[in-house]
Amino acid sequence: MSLTPETPLPPESQRKALRPIPLLIFSSRWLQLPLYIGLIVAQGVYVVLFLKELWHLFAHAFDFSEQQIMLAVLGLIDVVMISNLLVMVIVGGYETFVSRLNLEGHPDQPEWLSHVNASVLKIKLAMAIIGISSIHLLRTFIEAGGLASGKSGYTETGVMWQTIIHTVFIMSAIGIAYVDKLSNDSAEHAKQVVSH
Repeated sequence: MSLTPETPLPPESQRKALRPIPLLIFSSRWLQLPLYIGLIVAQGVYVVLFLKELWHLFAHAFDFSEQQIMLAVLGLIDVVMISNLLVMVIVGGYETFVSRLNLEGHPDQPEWLSHVNASVLKIKLAMAIIGISSIHLLRTFIEAGGLASGKSGYTETGVMWQTIIHTVFIMSAIGIAYVDKLSNDSAEHAKQVVSH
């Protein structure tokens, strides 16, 4: 039986004590705590980067061309999407692998957290990575307009490889979702067999 965030814990008196080695192994999950704290610090760095980019956009609002403004806004969106990815990894990873956050009933509890597990987290991360890759690819396509004139910082080979990598991300996400669907279908089938 797996514990989901909705599963109530048994009373303290019914919990059995773990032997030393299983207790050590189970407690080792807390070694991940500094990693999540480090990601929170990285989130702070992204907030500073966002504010810096926003100020740069504001300061040059009348100097920039429409394309430069679009690229700056795409840069802001990119920072936000990476920040969202960080939140998913920090909150979902901590809840899944370290300890419960006990947010049930809290008005700010993220909707996705109520049914998060390692499988759901993998799919959400894959989708976030595809979103980030899409923003980068869109910026590349916008800037690649200057390839013929030599004014672009990109080469045809660079654009091609970026497109191939993005396609691989999409195929990987489809593969992860398909494997997850197969796992859920087989688990559902096993439940039906047991109930009959």
